[in-house]
Amino acid sequence: MAGYRTGRVSEDIKRETVAVIRTLKDPRVRDKILTVVRVEVSSDLSFAKVYVSSMGGIDDAKEAVKGLQSATGLIRREVGNRLHLRKTPELKFIADDSVEHGMEIFKKIENFSTREENDEDRL
Repeated sequence: MAGYRTGRVSEDIKRETVAVIRTLKDPRVRDKILTVVRVEVSSDLSFAKVYVSSMGGIDDAKEAVKGLQSATGLIRREVGNRLHLRKTPELKFIADDSVEHGMEIFKKIENFSTREENDEDRL
């Protein structure tokens, strides 16, 4: 039963963190297209790792994480107010390159399919 609660709380934290990030005015965060990939919450709900990815690549994500870490107190307070948790977890933001990796895979598939179409046209 504990796994169900931590899963639900991590999804709630993810949803509310995205909403709070959209309101931030820090140029390191505001000027980037950010995605919160996943949130891992500890079993006692005292810590949460928030994985952030950027469409601009891992360097943009790392810069955005610096801005998010400077706003951790604000984000944690807002998430706590919105979710009404007894104890709001401490947030740790981590840069992730999964969106960039997914875009590379998409491009490879797209190139492969166009190559197949060209081969079929030759026949």
